Amino acid sequence: MIQMFKQIFYCTILFILPTVTFARTSNSLLDVSSDGKMLLVANTDNGTVSVVDLITSKVLREIVVGDHPEAVSWLGSSKSAIVTVYRDDKVLLLDAETGKVTATIKTEAEPYGVVTTKNGSKAYVSHDYPGVISEIDVASQKVVRTMSAGKWARGLAISPDEKTLYCSNFFTADLTALDVGSGKIKDSWPGKSIDNLARNVVVHPSRPKAYLPHIRSRVHVFDARGSIIPELSVVSTHDNKEEKRRGSLSLDTFNGVYVVANPWEAAISPDGKQFFIVYSGTDDMNYCTVVDDDYREVEQAGVIRVGKHPRAVIFSPDSKRAYVYNTMDFQVQVLDTTGSRPRTLQTITVCDPPHTPEWVRGKILFQTANPPLTRAKWISCSSCHPDGAQDGRIWQNPEGDRRTPPLFGLAHTHPLHWSADRDEVQDFEYTIRGKLMAGRGLALGAIKPRTEFLKPSELEEKLSGRSKDLDALAIYTNSFQPKLSPHIPEPGKLSESALRGKELFFSKEVACATCHSGSYYTDSTLQKPFKLHDVGTGGDEREKMGSKYDTPTLIGVYRNDTFLHDGRAKSLLEVLTVHNKNDAHGKTSHLKPEQLEDLVAFMKSLPYETPPDNTPNTVPHRVILQRPEKTTTQKEPSDAGGGK
Repeated sequence: MIQMFKQIFYCTILFILPTVTFARTSNSLLDVSSDGKMLLVANTDNGTVSVVDLITSKVLREIVVGDHPEAVSWLGSSKSAIVTVYRDDKVLLLDAETGKVTATIKTEAEPYGVVTTKNGSKAYVSHDYPGVISEIDVASQKVVRTMSAGKWARGLAISPDEKTLYCSNFFTADLTALDVGSGKIKDSWPGKSIDNLARNVVVHPSRPKAYLPHIRSRVHVFDARGSIIPELSVVSTHDNKEEKRRGSLSLDTFNGVYVVANPWEAAISPDGKQFFIVYSGTDDMNYCTVVDDDYREVEQAGVIRVGKHPRAVIFSPDSKRAYVYNTMDFQVQVLDTTGSRPRTLQTITVCDPPHTPEWVRGKILFQTANPPLTRAKWISCSSCHPDGAQDGRIWQNPEGDRRTPPLFGLAHTHPLHWSADRDEVQDFEYTIRGKLMAGRGLALGAIKPRTEFLKPSELEEKLSGRSKDLDALAIYTNSFQPKLSPHIPEPGKLSESALRGKELFFSKEVACATCHSGSYYTDSTLQKPFKLHDVGTGGDEREKMGSKYDTPTLIGVYRNDTFLHDGRAKSLLEVLTVHNKNDAHGKTSHLKPEQLEDLVAFMKSLPYETPPDNTPNTVPHRVILQRPEKTTTQKEPSDAGGGK
């Protein structure tokens, strides 16, 4: 009788208590439902979203969504969700109960982050390129507004009152605040000149604070212990401009002598007391307490090891659990956060490894800052080439100033480096063992030391086949595939301006295609002697390898902010004019302004059709990545979902 009374009393209390809607306020690969019972997981490399029952610790279904989902969010308290599909330039609405895609919403290019209102009626999506935020009306399944957010918009958060959006610039870690009502930028907090790779921003639930995990790229330092530094920027977001402040915490010394690398994402508990940040380079997570003093901001409580390559962390609505997505274990780690130190309760496998075991191993090596890749643990391959992209920096390397190139299409554009001093990706064993990474290396035995710039030992040393790990690193690095340019009306077609530019590009009078030839718009070939060209951009006093350079591919050139080997040109137009006075880099001095604009339009349209998977110059160490299945299908994982 007493027990029955307790149950009736408990149910009555639940009935009369107001319903509190929980909604994650920042972009992430993870989202917990408002009742804390379900978890969404965006599996970027698999092209799927997993729906996890947190009560049974089972994956209910894995939904195929497309090429590179980068963020996912529940829509209010419903069983519906929204996901950004970065490389397909679209946003999908999902029914988590049926595993069906209920709507495909065409958006601006490269949708990255997504946040939603508490009632699920609105969604906001950041677009890496061209740097806007889309507002989506969920009921009509349409983009109703786009708002300028500055270049390279990735990190996205919505204020607790849903009146302000905060967006981080990927390459600069600048933070921009947009007024939701007007759609206009109302404030901004620039980062330092060395701030880099900010893909996430979180806001405090009650204090006027925003937190940005990122790195500092110190381009003048060529050393494992000083080039790349992990950092957390903390911004005071109140309207008092006189007191506006942006501070930072250097995370390289945050844990004393314990080094962490490549902060990826942060999370604040809904009660505002706990702050977690995961490090994708060293497989660590800091657990901290939030300090309400406008000075220290967060206080280090400790650091724990998590799984391989963590890219997401999120709290449960009651702040008693946290979930970490260890992406290269393909598992979500469930943490009890009620004690003084987070305690692992279990791990849940959410998807199968994609592609091949060698590709998976290669990605682990590419992303890690742990031995044997490094000894100091500050830097990884992905610190400068995040997911095969560039970091937007010009590095003061020992051989001279060098702009970081993207790696898309790399398998077809060997030799490597601006000066063609490497003929296989395995040659980066020299970088691993060198001053920049200071690792013990992946290959067994000694390698020929490099003694002079003009006769690189890498071209004499054959490293492929000497180490399974080194070959796996090459397979992953050579497997980045370009996506179609957003500057085209549809696949395979060019705008009228770009069509005119194409005619100029291939004409004998302009002669761009003399060097930028073939499917990848480069004459790079592994046939010796390598084709190097002096286009009048050498001669810098820091240059140690001469004034002739390998022809870079023009695939994806629209994403560059700087151009040429040392980044001296700030636009494609400058390449054709300011830095081509003697027509050494194509014959452009006779072109009219409108013809130059057409030529630029064509180059920005590359690729306007998918380049071939095989060319006469394609290297063997790679895999051809298969595109995800059609988004109308549902994939049931064969062995995903067991807790352990």
